[in-house]
Amino acid sequence: MIFRKSFPAIWLILLSALHFQASAQQVKTPGKIKTVSISGQQVKISTEHAFAEITVYSPAIIRVRMDKQPLGNDFSYAVIARPVATAAQITQNSNEISITTDSLRMRISKHPFAISFFSPSGDVISEDETGLTTSWIGDEVTTYKKMQEQERFIGLGEKTGNLDRKGEGYTNWNSDVFGYAANRDPIYATVPFYIGIHHHHNYGIFFDNSFQSDFNFGASNNRFSSFGARGGEMNYYFIYHQQMKDIISSYTSLTGRMPMPPLWSLGYQQNRYSYYPDTEVLRIAQTLREKKIPADGITLDIHYMDAYKLFTWNRERFPQPKQLTDRLKDMGFRVTVIVDPGIKAEAGYAAYESGRKENIFIKYSDGQNYTGQVWPGWCHFPDFTSEKGRQWWRGQIKSYIREGVSGIWNDMNEIATWGQKMPNNVVFDYEGHPITHLQAHNLYGLQMVRASYDGAREALQQRPFLLTRAAYAGSQRYSALWTGDNRAEEDHMLLGIRLMNSLGVSGFSFTGMDVGGFTGNPGVSLYARWMQIGAFIPYFRNHTGINTKSAEPWAFGEEVLEISRNYINLRYKLLPYLYSSMYASTRTGVPVMQTLALNNAFDSSVYDTRFQNQYGFGPAFMIAPFESTREFGKIYFPEGRWYNFYTDAITGGRQEITADLNIRTLPVFVKEGSIIPMQSLIQSTREKPSDTLSLHVYQGGSTNTFIYYEDDGESLDNEKGIYYERAITYDAPGKQLTLAKPAGAYNSQFHYIRVILHGFPAQKSITVNGSPVSLQSAALSFLSPISRFDPQGSFIPAESCTVQEAVFANTNQLINVGL
Repeated sequence: MIFRKSFPAIWLILLSALHFQASAQQVKTPGKIKTVSISGQQVKISTEHAFAEITVYSPAIIRVRMDKQPLGNDFSYAVIARPVATAAQITQNSNEISITTDSLRMRISKHPFAISFFSPSGDVISEDETGLTTSWIGDEVTTYKKMQEQERFIGLGEKTGNLDRKGEGYTNWNSDVFGYAANRDPIYATVPFYIGIHHHHNYGIFFDNSFQSDFNFGASNNRFSSFGARGGEMNYYFIYHQQMKDIISSYTSLTGRMPMPPLWSLGYQQNRYSYYPDTEVLRIAQTLREKKIPADGITLDIHYMDAYKLFTWNRERFPQPKQLTDRLKDMGFRVTVIVDPGIKAEAGYAAYESGRKENIFIKYSDGQNYTGQVWPGWCHFPDFTSEKGRQWWRGQIKSYIREGVSGIWNDMNEIATWGQKMPNNVVFDYEGHPITHLQAHNLYGLQMVRASYDGAREALQQRPFLLTRAAYAGSQRYSALWTGDNRAEEDHMLLGIRLMNSLGVSGFSFTGMDVGGFTGNPGVSLYARWMQIGAFIPYFRNHTGINTKSAEPWAFGEEVLEISRNYINLRYKLLPYLYSSMYASTRTGVPVMQTLALNNAFDSSVYDTRFQNQYGFGPAFMIAPFESTREFGKIYFPEGRWYNFYTDAITGGRQEITADLNIRTLPVFVKEGSIIPMQSLIQSTREKPSDTLSLHVYQGGSTNTFIYYEDDGESLDNEKGIYYERAITYDAPGKQLTLAKPAGAYNSQFHYIRVILHGFPAQKSITVNGSPVSLQSAALSFLSPISRFDPQGSFIPAESCTVQEAVFANTNQLINVGL
C-alpha cells in the first residue's frame, strides 16, 4: 500500500528528470542576429543564443569564433600569426553582413545567422547547411557545411583511409595504437585542417579546438560535411586560394613552418627496439661502414636507460655514454635517444625528486599529483602547459646534450599510459588558466616537443633534431613526425605513404615511417621495396620492434643488400636536391612529399584508389610505389611529359600505362623541365663530396625555376643570413639555363657545375656567358648493376640513359647557359 500511494509522486519525479534531460540535450542554433559592431577588420555579433566574432586575418583568410556565452580569452598554442592589415570592405543591411577582400567574399545572413563564402567572381566556395549552420548539443559544438556537388576532401593530418576523405568520418584524440590496423582511427596525431575541392575551387578549413573533435565528410549522410568538438568554442579559419599550394602556405603562415633541419638528419638512420649494449651499437655502425652503406644516425630506444627511468643511463650497457657518442661522431654517426614523459615516482630518483620539489607535475583536481603506469612503473608527468614545467624539462634535456646526443625522439606523448584512460579530472596549468585533460590531451605532444626543442637548441647552440609521435597543429615548428608503430605488411607500407602525403598537405613536411615495419617480420621482397621507397621520403629511418628478426640491410641476403645500398647511395647523391626542397618548405610550407592532388587538384584520376599512392618527391620526381609482390601495375601520368628516371624514356600526360615491375627497381619519373642538383657519393654528411655539383636538366616545354640552397648544415648561422641561395631557371622557349647571382653570405662548397642534359637534341656545345663550352655524350646510370649471385640465374644490368654534359666554373656572378 505504501508503494501504491507513493507511485504517482515517483512517476512525476521521473517525468520531470526526463524532461530536464531532454531539454539539456536540445539542439541549439544561434538564431537571428540581434546586434552588430564593426571595427576595422573585425565584426562582433550577438544573436538570440550565441556570440560571434569574425576577423579578416589576411586577404585570403577569415576567422570565425562562436560560443553560447560571451567569447573568452583568445589563446592558441597552434596559431602564432596575428591579423595582417587588409583592405577589407565590410558593410551591412537589414538582411546580411558582407565582407569583401581582393581574394574572398563572405556573407553573413541575419535571419537566421548563417555563413557563406564566395570567390571574387561570385562562385560558392563553402556555405553553412541551411537549417543546421552551427549548433550546440550541451557542450558539444558543430558546424555543418552544405555538401557541394562532387566535393572531395583531403588532409586532416595523420589519418588512415583513402586520399579522398569523402564518405568517411574521423575523430581526433591522440592515441597509443601499437600495431594499428590499416583502417584504425584515431591514431597518434591531431591536425584539424582539411582542404575541400569542387567546381575548380579549393579551400581550407582549420578548426582550432583541442577538445576531442569529429569531422564528417558525408559519412552516414548525403547532406553535409561537418566539424565539431566535445567542448570549447567553434573557432575556425577559412582559407581560399586558386592554387592548393597557396592554401597550404596560408595555413602554415598561421601555425608556423618547420625550421631548417640539420643536414645529418636527412641521411639514412638505423634503429631497432633496442640496440644494446654499447658494443652492439658500435658493431652496427662498423658494419654499415664496412658494407659501404651510407648512414648518418643510430637511434637508442628505451633499453639505454637504467630501469627505463628517464634521464638515466644503464651503466652496465652504456658505461661511458659520452665516449660512445664521441666515437660514433668520429665515424660519421649522430645519436638520437628516445624520451618519454613519464617520471617514475621513486624516492631517490633525481628527476622525480627535482620535479616534485619544483612542483611541475600535472595534478588531479584535488591537488594530488596524477600517477599513471608506463615503462618504468608508476609515473608522474610534467605539465608542459606551464612555463615552469617547460623550464624544468629544458634543464633535464640538456643532460643528454652533455653526453653528446644530437637528436631527441619524443615518444609516448599522447599521453600513453597502460590502460589508455587518463582520468578527465586531471588538471593542466595552461599558462595560468587551468584546464582539464579533456582540453589538454591533444596538446600534450605539441608542448612536449616545444620544451624538448628549446632545451636541445639552447644546449647545442646549433640545430637539434627532434622527432615526435603525438602532435597537434603547429608541432611542425619544432619536430619531425613519424607514423608510429606500423606493421611489416604490404598495406602498411602503402598506408604510410598516404599518411605522410596527408600530413604534408596539413603543414607537416618533415615526416617518416618505420621503414621495413615495426611489428612483425617483413619478407625479402617487402623489405627491399620499402627500402627503395624510404630513399624518397623526408625522414629515412629503418626501425623494427623487440623480438623481431634483425632488419639491417644485410639481414635479407646479398641481393637485398645491393638493392638497399643502391637506393641509399641514390639518396645521398640527391642530398643537394632534398636539402634545397626542405629549405623551400621552411619558406612556403609546401611539403617535400606531395600527393599528386597538390598540383592536380581537379584531375579526378589522382584520387582513383589505383593511383592514390603515387606521390611527388620535391618538385621534380613522381614515385609510383607498388606492393613488392606485383609483377605488373598501372601508373597514372598527370598533365605534362614524364621521363623514366633510369632510361629517359618519355611518357605523355593524362594517361595511364601498365608497367612491368621488378624488385630491383622502384618506378620513378621526372617531370619535364625539371632541374635536379646532385653530388658525388659520400658515406655520411660528415664527409665532403667532390667539388662539382651536377645539374640534371630535363628538356621541356615551359619555364621552371628551382631554388638551390646550401649552408653549413648544422649551425644557426643560416638564421643570420649566412647561407647560399640561388635561383636556377630553365627557360624552355628561350633555350637557356640561368643561374642567378646567389643571395646570402655563404660560399658554395662546389667550385664547378656539371650541366647534364636529358632529352635535348644532340649538339656539340653550349655557351656559358657567351663563350662556347663543349658537350660530351655519355651513358649515365643512377644505379649499380646487381651482382650475378646465381650463375644459373638471369642477370639484369642496370638501366641507363644517354646524356650530354659540360663542366664550367661556378662563380658568384650571374651565369647564362645557352642550350
